[in-house]
Amino acid sequence: MGAVYAALADSGERVAVKVIHPVQAGDPEFRARFRREVRLSARVQGPFLLPLLAADPDTDAPWLATAYVPGLTLAQHLTTHGPLTGGTLYAFATGTAQALAAIHAAGVVHRDVKPQNVLLTPAGPRMLDFGIAHAADGTSVTRTGILTGTPGWISPEHYQSGVTAAEGDLFAWGALVAYAATGRLPFGSGAPEAVAYRVTLGQPDLNGMPEALKEIVDRALAKEPAERPDATEAAEACARLLAAQPTQILNNPASTEAGNNPTLSGELVTAQWSVPTPEDLPWPQPAGAPGKSRRRALVAVLVTAAVVGASVGAAMAFRHDQSPVTAGSGEDSSAAAAGNRDPNTAVGASPATVPDAGVTGQAAPDPRAVPVPADPLAGVAYPAFTRSDDETQPVPGEWSASQGAGGTAEVNAAAAIRDRMTAMLATKDMSFMTPTVTFNHEAQTVMVTGGPISTLTDDYKEVFRRAGEMAACITLAHQLKDAPTGWPYGRFSVYWKDYDGQDEATILGFGKATDGCYTEEAGQRQGTDEGIVTAQIPSTNKDEVRIAGSLVKAITAAWNTRVSEGYGLEPFDRDDAITLGFDPVQRIMYVWALDGSGALAGRAQQTHFQDVVTKTACPQLLAEYNTNKPWDYTHWAIAAYQGNSAWPQLFTSGNCLPTDSGP
Repeated sequence: MGAVYAALADSGERVAVKVIHPVQAGDPEFRARFRREVRLSARVQGPFLLPLLAADPDTDAPWLATAYVPGLTLAQHLTTHGPLTGGTLYAFATGTAQALAAIHAAGVVHRDVKPQNVLLTPAGPRMLDFGIAHAADGTSVTRTGILTGTPGWISPEHYQSGVTAAEGDLFAWGALVAYAATGRLPFGSGAPEAVAYRVTLGQPDLNGMPEALKEIVDRALAKEPAERPDATEAAEACARLLAAQPTQILNNPASTEAGNNPTLSGELVTAQWSVPTPEDLPWPQPAGAPGKSRRRALVAVLVTAAVVGASVGAAMAFRHDQSPVTAGSGEDSSAAAAGNRDPNTAVGASPATVPDAGVTGQAAPDPRAVPVPADPLAGVAYPAFTRSDDETQPVPGEWSASQGAGGTAEVNAAAAIRDRMTAMLATKDMSFMTPTVTFNHEAQTVMVTGGPISTLTDDYKEVFRRAGEMAACITLAHQLKDAPTGWPYGRFSVYWKDYDGQDEATILGFGKATDGCYTEEAGQRQGTDEGIVTAQIPSTNKDEVRIAGSLVKAITAAWNTRVSEGYGLEPFDRDDAITLGFDPVQRIMYVWALDGSGALAGRAQQTHFQDVVTKTACPQLLAEYNTNKPWDYTHWAIAAYQGNSAWPQLFTSGNCLPTDSGP
């Protein structure tokens, strides 16, 4: 939707200023929705929300300002400190439910409840972006057909019919609390389609949650919206659980009424709340800040304290009673200022900064030569790519506004992306899917486009998406690492056009090179559902065919030997139960078994199978790795079709090398 800047009022008050993306700012429909939602959001009040302080939906670069508080997002906290427990968990559930109750009472639907939109501040949880996701698009589906929301945090009815209402927020709240309590996504991860299937038809993973809280969350995650509690009911139920926790505030007899009193519940949340205090250094005052006047200005600054903008007028400011006033009126109001660094001022990278420098048609470089940097901008103070923390989806118009490579660095990067994609697609006999690479300088995004091919199946488009994302991510990560202050492109999007001359292609996927290119957990590359889909497509690479045929026979023989050795294992019920395939995108070899007899139903059986696979496959994979330079498959993943299931269940991943030193 835009960029967020740290900002200072001349009074010293710290705020966060959101500046809307220029492409959306040029859309009259968006401006109308944004203006309406700003006014609506101004009415929202609650102890666990960040209030809207000021906004200007009519200026060239529309913006809004909210209060600022320090703290990690829930997603960041779980990564660093693990799940919430005890009173802090109940306080989290109570506070976030109260926040939604306040939002819904004002007639607003959040639409984007997720771990990245909840801050864990020293004083309790704070819900972010209420009503703003609604302002970003007034319908459930954008003009390019992208479902709004984040996979795993979208309700079943939203998937099925596009309906977004307060009940959908409660579904996402239930998933949020489960995630906070367990550290696990309640509907798992993987391809968006796989997550959507589990959300609409599967059951959430609530194992490990406190039973009383689990009952509330289970109701919130009901498939039918009418069966869910509303936010007020959920908040009251959680507050009663919170009041049962031992705390000094319980010496006050009034605390027994906390379940029905938001003020008392707020006191309980604060009393029980305990999270690590984040480092919160003072912000320097920008040089030349304006003096106080009846029309104060908020001066937007980068966190590094570089001033990037000046004040603008015609703003709406919101007093503590949340009633809007005009900045030009006699009220003591605030106008905000915010500016974006002009991406056109970025210095172009020289050919020497491109690790894959070359021209179209050259063979891709040895993928094992230079590891992909996990954080290419680590330690860089002023990178040319300024959207590292931007989690927004691509917006309509970005693709049509992109252009072909316009300089040596862009030409070389486009060639590297095409070469990498060609190498991946060729192993699945898809080299006919020639990508087009274009650049959108303003959006700092590289576009990879395929088509038109009318007879292509969805599986092939999925492989094209994954190959495009990976090729762009690797290339951009190296570019950002080698030319951090000169290379402005860090985002990538993959599109498919159905016919030449199409005004707006269909988006298949998108991402950022600063988020890492491989699916990993604790530094270890992980198999994925979409990886299995790709691996199941027959390979045309002679080395892969040779290795697969040899390993299937060897693993089958080794398993039969293990069964005969008396470990209590069962043989598979068919001779061709074991299958093997390769995913050229994540560079993972998949081994899966058709386990109709339940031979791998238990953890012990799966451990034996993993031992058989690794002891059989790793020596051959490493021998190939050491003697065949193009071969870089050392990572593996194991899955099984259990019973009559239509989809294999992944249960382990690993690497034959002692460290994750893949491409």
